[in-house]
Amino acid sequence: MNSPPKQSAPGQEIPGGASNVKSVAATVAHQIPPPVPKTSAMAKARTKERHSYKPLRREFQRHRFNYRQIAREGNAALYEQSWLGSSNPSISYEVIRIRRRDRFQVDGRFVEPAEVYPRSELWGVDGFTFTNRDKAFAKFSEISLVEPAKTGREVN
Repeated sequence: MNSPPKQSAPGQEIPGGASNVKSVAATVAHQIPPPVPKTSAMAKARTKERHSYKPLRREFQRHRFNYRQIAREGNAALYEQSWLGSSNPSISYEVIRIRRRDRFQVDGRFVEPAEVYPRSELWGVDGFTFTNRDKAFAKFSEISLVEPAKTGREVN
């Protein structure tokens, strides 16, 4: 006659060389709750603590020149500048540190926060003009590496 199998403590050998580890693991797995889905971290826009700034335009015209952004990294940008109305325009390059202005009110109308091109008084500090593309890219690289250090951010 066969006798009923003996019960043993978890992980111990049962007579005949078998183990009950698999059945114990299955029982434990049913007791663990399913993982909770993670939520992504998102910046709060338009709050008192942080503004959502309108980005600097990639292409625009100003003072009889066309500007076209050809590179951007963080707060540094490189624009190609060409003269309007010329059949053979000479190309220059402007490297800038992008700045931000907060929201303000004019005549009862609110102007939203935005990224801005440096003022002409800040040329040589926040803006630089080059006729040589390689020199412009070298300055752009220098600014894009320095700028995050000033603001405490890392370059990716």
